[in-house]
Amino acid sequence: MNAPVRAPDTTTPPSDRGDGGPHPTATARGTANSTATAASTTLRPTPARRNPVLQVVAESADLALRNLLRLRRTPGLLISCLVEPVVYALLIGYVFGNSLGGHAYRSYMMGGLIAQTVAFTTTFTTVGLSRDLEEGMVDRFRALPISRVSLLLGRTTSDLTTCLASVAVTTTCGLLMGWRAHTGPFGIAAGVLLVLLFSFAMSWIGVFVSLIAPNAQVAGSLGLIWLFPATFISSGFVSGSTLPGPLPTVAAWNPITSLAGALRELFGNTPPPGFRVQHDWPAQHPVLYTAGCSVLLIAVFVTLATWRYRTRTSR
Repeated sequence: MNAPVRAPDTTTPPSDRGDGGPHPTATARGTANSTATAASTTLRPTPARRNPVLQVVAESADLALRNLLRLRRTPGLLISCLVEPVVYALLIGYVFGNSLGGHAYRSYMMGGLIAQTVAFTTTFTTVGLSRDLEEGMVDRFRALPISRVSLLLGRTTSDLTTCLASVAVTTTCGLLMGWRAHTGPFGIAAGVLLVLLFSFAMSWIGVFVSLIAPNAQVAGSLGLIWLFPATFISSGFVSGSTLPGPLPTVAAWNPITSLAGALRELFGNTPPPGFRVQHDWPAQHPVLYTAGCSVLLIAVFVTLATWRYRTRTSR
């Protein structure tokens, strides 16, 4: 009599039956370990992302490049920054310059003309950031994991390029009118660095103005309302001591006056005969005073702009 055939045991795990199959727990554990290893490799931050300072610098550089590339779509802003220096150079140098000293005055006024050019490029920052706010670009950037300061720093950094272009046009006009720098390369390099520092400080004022303005049109108007008196109540083009009332004191401590005086000192441009020069402390130490004012303006308006950006974008 034949023995009954025994059915195979399907309830016992393959590893317990000794058929060499993988254990499910071991398989799951191996898969989890592989996934964790791959994730840790993929999500491992780069050195620039691990360091917050390097992260802000990298993000600001990317946004600055974006702002420069965007100039191709808004060439009108760039053209205005390049044409205005020519207009002011011809207007002040020849319409007023002939009655104020002729060639000697045109050489002396170049410090004030460069200072005015640097101040007026602030409107480029104001209008540019206002358009980004109005068109919703800032809202798109807020959806990205970037620092608040990076967005503003990218704008001010890219506008340094615009300032250099405007100053280059102004300098070219001065050379064509007979202006020359009479110092060595170190004095000229120091003047360029001082211009960049002051331009960076002024651009943060432009950032703050754009953040308090409701739209780009108002921002452009606000940017000019304060720039004209700040530029012309100074010793940039005339002697501050000839201004009426308390304005000589205002002009003496105006940072635009000190920047113009610092550039004249660094470039070796002397005043024309009969031109009364002020002798206040900023006039005696124009480079030191301009650098100190620039650092102070950066500290104050970076704080104000960051605070205003936070309150405006949180609504």
